[in-house]
Amino acid sequence: MSTQDTPTKVISDYEATLAKADSTVANFDRDDKSFIHILRNFLRTYPTMIPALVLVISIAVFSIIAPRFFGMGALSTVLKQVTVTGFIALAQTLIILTAGIDLSVGAILVLSSLIMGNLAVVSGLPALLAVGIGVFFGALMGALNGLLVARIKLPPFIVTLGTLSIFSALTLWYSKSESIRNVDIEAKAPELLWFGQSANFGGASLSLGGLTLFILAAVLWYVLNHTAWGRHVHAIGDDPDAAMLSGIRVNSVLISVYVVAGLICGFAAWIAIGRVGSVSPIAFSTVNLASITAVVIGGTSLFGGRGSIIGSVLGAFIVGVFNTGLSLAGVDDYWQMFAAGTLVIIAVALDQWLRRASQ
Repeated sequence: MSTQDTPTKVISDYEATLAKADSTVANFDRDDKSFIHILRNFLRTYPTMIPALVLVISIAVFSIIAPRFFGMGALSTVLKQVTVTGFIALAQTLIILTAGIDLSVGAILVLSSLIMGNLAVVSGLPALLAVGIGVFFGALMGALNGLLVARIKLPPFIVTLGTLSIFSALTLWYSKSESIRNVDIEAKAPELLWFGQSANFGGASLSLGGLTLFILAAVLWYVLNHTAWGRHVHAIGDDPDAAMLSGIRVNSVLISVYVVAGLICGFAAWIAIGRVGSVSPIAFSTVNLASITAVVIGGTSLFGGRGSIIGSVLGAFIVGVFNTGLSLAGVDDYWQMFAAGTLVIIAVALDQWLRRASQ
């Protein structure tokens, strides 16, 4: 075959231009390796570090401002003060992890304590039986919240705002606005005061209620991190539709969360009786706000799906440290409320900043 018969390859202008194009593979990794970016990713990965650092810094600052604060006596007082708030914060954490909120936890606590006190002291039932009935009613009130949220599809804020008023009204009706005195409890049902007993360890005083708080926190930490139920709770808070499509029974899990929260509040009623030594229908009026403050400061996202039991306990201690430290420093009560509100705003702003780390 002659050279003239050989076909000639013709390369178009487009192909020639394409051959000169950049052949580098697309890379979507972020090039931002600044300190702020690294810090934000670290805090998002280990959210418990934030309340831990705040707690350490708070103790150090108040020890300088009020030297009496850095002592076993003051720290023991903080532990006793935050015991009830810590229990309610654990219950609140479970609810907020599902992207809900419970404004009735304090009312459940008070009504359960009145049921225990009246049955044991006034009606003469065995104290432990009265405690069991009080805890049962706490779970029942939690179940009512859960049914309204999961089955009727009402917003948790509206549901618990309504049940807050209902349970508070039932508290005043059931108690006839009367308190049960410490002397009557000691005489007829001393078992109600068990968790108020304390043991001394090297100058520090630890009540049985405080010890039980740590035990319950450890149990809930394990359940949320190492059981299917705990993974379902996180999944529902992160995206309930995706959780449903993955086979999770969303309504059943939601109801169980509110029941467990009610159980914790009912048990916390027993702790509260031992803590204050009496039963009053107007006690613990600020525990709702204190529990939400502790949970938010502890790093649990109000949008659900992300949070820590340990962080909530640390958040409760931060609230207690601020209140005790400011009191020892001679700061008025309204400035203590100002400090608590400021902490909440800072914590929510920090949560929003961390959420943007993955966007």
